[in-house]
Amino acid sequence: MDIRQDTVEADGLTFGVLACGNTGPLALCLHGFPDSAHTYRHLLPDLAAAGFRAVAPWSRGYAPTDIPPDGDFSIGRLAADANALHEALDGDNDAVLIGHDWGAMTSYVAGAVAPQRWRRMVTMAVPPPKTASGAFMSYRQLKRSFYIFLFQTGLAPVVGMDDLAFIDGLWADWSPGYDAGGDLPSVKDALREEGNLMAAIGYYRAMFDPHGTPSSSDFAQPTLYLHGDNDGAFGVEGVAGAAEELPAESRVEIVPGTGHFLHLEKPVAINQKVVDWVTT
Repeated sequence: MDIRQDTVEADGLTFGVLACGNTGPLALCLHGFPDSAHTYRHLLPDLAAAGFRAVAPWSRGYAPTDIPPDGDFSIGRLAADANALHEALDGDNDAVLIGHDWGAMTSYVAGAVAPQRWRRMVTMAVPPPKTASGAFMSYRQLKRSFYIFLFQTGLAPVVGMDDLAFIDGLWADWSPGYDAGGDLPSVKDALREEGNLMAAIGYYRAMFDPHGTPSSSDFAQPTLYLHGDNDGAFGVEGVAGAAEELPAESRVEIVPGTGHFLHLEKPVAINQKVVDWVTT
């Protein structure tokens, strides 16, 4: 099925979206950093073939989606975006939520805030909040996450130098051996302008802002959590305990031979896992 690009008005912003399928329940697919809606180009047609209206928005601040004038990039606001998109796209209680990286973090909160909107979830590459927070108590994870702390400083704009070469480095480290040549142009298009890049960095700055929009992460949707065993951004050892934190009927799968962008590295296998889960 063909993927089309469109716009959707939600939560006071104009969101650029990629969409596939015209009928059936909504499947909202949320990307992370540094990424774009194109990360779901393999999954959207498979979801549509399974009977969903599959939509992948560019997150707030990522071109072509608007940069919010109030500069709110808190996790609570990201979750509000997801729930507003559900309403704008005429979602019902059969809708499903799929998130990778920041999209995963957003999904946990969106599912908690509006449980009536989402029937099932799939999250990838960042485990649920308590498990994720616990992983940061280790030296190995703190070392991997150096960029988060860099982004709190005045050196953050270094990311934009040399045509965003910093992002090339993150992808190479996070998914070792994966050829990202088909992904990086779209990622850079979303972040090349200074305003868009600083918006994406703003997500990380909001993590440390005590005045950010409050959030809840007590979600109840059955969730399939997928993590690559060679993830260079969030080490697989940090996923221990995720199964105990997830709601009843959830499942954790460690996917061998994949890194952080596992849905791009092994799209056929990951798509099948996702479709099987959301059609159950």
